[in-house]
Amino acid sequence: MTVRAHLLVRGRVQGVWYRGAMQAEARRLGVGGWTRNLSDGTVEAELEGEEAAVATLVAWAERGPSGARVDGVVRAVLVPAGVRDGFVIRG
Repeated sequence: MTVRAHLLVRGRVQGVWYRGAMQAEARRLGVGGWTRNLSDGTVEAELEGEEAAVATLVAWAERGPSGARVDGVVRAVLVPAGVRDGFVIRG
């Protein structure tokens, strides 16, 4: 089953290669979508793919790469939009 999720990741998640590491993990899992830094210091992402792969990427987002400190992840479930052609970094 295809699912889509929106994430807001709080903590020390900018300047620690969080978005690049998320992109690599998403591509490894076959999850489509995007990620970007927000001006308030959070990282935002939308993920779409098979339910198990998205769940694995959400669990990864709760830890992040080794240099990050994730204080929390706010997750919202969205209606799938057919965005599975890749995972990109937006700004």
